[in-house]
Amino acid sequence: MQPEPKVNILLVDDKVENLLALEAILERLGANLVRATSGEEALRCLLHQDFAVILLDVQMPGMDGFETATLIRNRGRSRQTPIIFLTAFSTSDQMLFKGYALGAVDYLLKPIDANILTSKVTVFVELFKKTQAIQRQAAQLAAINAELRQSEERFRSLSTCSPIGIFETDTAGCCKYTNPRYQAICGLDATESLDKRWLESVHLEDQERAIASWSTYIDHGGDYSDEFRFQTVDGSLRWVQVRSSPMVSGNGELLGYVGTLEDITARKQSEEIRAQVIREQTARQEAEAANRMKDEFLAVLSHELRTPLTSMLGWSKILRAKKLDEKATARALEAIERNANSQVQLIEDILDVSRIIRGQLRLNLSPVNLTTVVEAALEAVRPLADTKSMTINTALDYTLSPVSGDSARLQQIVWNLLTNAIKFTPKEGKVEIRLEGINGGLSDDLTHAQIQVIDTGIGIEREFLPKVFERFRQADSTTTRSHNGLGLGLAIVRHLVELHKGTILAESPGVGKGATFTVRFPLIQENREPRPAPTENSSEDGANSSPLAGLKVLIVDDETDTRNFLGFLFEEYGAISSTSASVETALAVIDQLKPDILISDIGMAEQDGYTLIRKLRSLPPEQGGEIPAIALTAYSREEDRQQIIEAGFQYHLCKPIDPNKLISVVASIFHLSPALSGLG
Repeated sequence: MQPEPKVNILLVDDKVENLLALEAILERLGANLVRATSGEEALRCLLHQDFAVILLDVQMPGMDGFETATLIRNRGRSRQTPIIFLTAFSTSDQMLFKGYALGAVDYLLKPIDANILTSKVTVFVELFKKTQAIQRQAAQLAAINAELRQSEERFRSLSTCSPIGIFETDTAGCCKYTNPRYQAICGLDATESLDKRWLESVHLEDQERAIASWSTYIDHGGDYSDEFRFQTVDGSLRWVQVRSSPMVSGNGELLGYVGTLEDITARKQSEEIRAQVIREQTARQEAEAANRMKDEFLAVLSHELRTPLTSMLGWSKILRAKKLDEKATARALEAIERNANSQVQLIEDILDVSRIIRGQLRLNLSPVNLTTVVEAALEAVRPLADTKSMTINTALDYTLSPVSGDSARLQQIVWNLLTNAIKFTPKEGKVEIRLEGINGGLSDDLTHAQIQVIDTGIGIEREFLPKVFERFRQADSTTTRSHNGLGLGLAIVRHLVELHKGTILAESPGVGKGATFTVRFPLIQENREPRPAPTENSSEDGANSSPLAGLKVLIVDDETDTRNFLGFLFEEYGAISSTSASVETALAVIDQLKPDILISDIGMAEQDGYTLIRKLRSLPPEQGGEIPAIALTAYSREEDRQQIIEAGFQYHLCKPIDPNKLISVVASIFHLSPALSGLG
């Protein structure tokens, strides 16, 4: 704090010795003693300074004390300054009256009593100090009030012009203040905004959530922020961000809540536009990626179809042009068969993907023993593994309960995983397949069957692992790739696994470190006796060499090569075959020969297989109207199969025809047991 300024005391006397005497008496007061030797000089001092008290000699040459006092009282600044008259002459009542009339506060006779003078001056000095303190306080209070008025006006202007709605509520939730922007956002006037809460303006679909979140905020405190749709009386809809904080006193007492409403409709619209742009960009990128994948797939498909055709056509021309020895002929036929099977597999994969995309891949569910499935798949892939001098190790649990599934599709899963492992494993590598039960629940019972195919092949890049089950995805789709295929096998496997309510996982430590594919299927919970492991001599060949001996078969197909092949096939199994290239010829043969079974193509020139079966079924039984019929077709959709069965055929087989399967179907119709090893 700064020290208080000294108080001024004006000493007026024409005699210097009197002034010195006064100074000697008053110096202990610590005041600033100002001398004046005349009335004129005293007036000049009063022009620039304020004095706590004036000690004024009455008798002075020129302007005396009374005249000086009169002039002092005429000035506004000094009108209230106390004056003590000093005189050496006896005072009459007239002089006293004149002095007091001029505003004197006292009248002292010389010689002056030092104590009396000191006490009287001290009183006026203290009074002056208090007066100055009050004036300073009044000035400060006026400044504070002015600042408060300015602050209040500033707040009122800020609140009125604020682009954000402002509100204040008490602890009971009653609104105490709202600004115009708040009223505009809520669609209320000034009076309504104090009677209604902002929650009442929230859109009905958001209101329940708004009330719940606001109640949670009131109960737990802290800061509040949320976004809702507001609907006003005129039906307009806008997005609003609501923020609020508790309002507390200096001692921490909760006084209420202050909050803001900000219209964020434009921001929300911008976000939606941005999200739409991102969605469109993403869709465009996905479409472009799909187009690239399609182009790559078509290029790979062309390659995969043309490559086996080259071998097949080449060997066919050699067989026709030259007479080869037995060994060369066997080699040629083996190559043709191998490449034909490769094309069949490609087509089957494409058809499976088509069924998957259309949601028409169906399962024929029954209890299936997975050990049988795995063993069948192993038998199918062993020749492929032998060509690369590879070792296939097995670890199969023959005591496992069955799973509910489609046996053929389950075998397709295992076959795909095994061929994939063999394809990507170098020569003399190793592939291992494990079948075991695992506990996937809380009990001690086995709940799932787990199949693992583990190889020591080239492995899978970490970046490609998440995409390994996607359709048409290949880690290497360039023209220099070292492995063939369309990139469909694993996508089909995943879909088949999921149809069986199973899971599949691909793992690889990295490139060159092999890969592991793990498949899990839920077990059927039942008690099963352990199934004995197979032995090398467990199969029996009880078939005779001519299982279809004497069976009359009519083959209808407009393709000469197909007719000749099928006729030769059935004759090899002892049947009596007849062939026909058209519907009318076939009906004539039926009328004459009364065949035991009809094998007919569907897609034929002029009249198709549907026409043939309808005409056949319209005949009486004695004319062949009820003979069994098998349809052969390249159309393999589910709706094609249903249409064929509904038309009157008993069976539907897809081209290219597997000879073993065709003979098995014919044998099953007549409850025969064919020997199929010769064409396997």
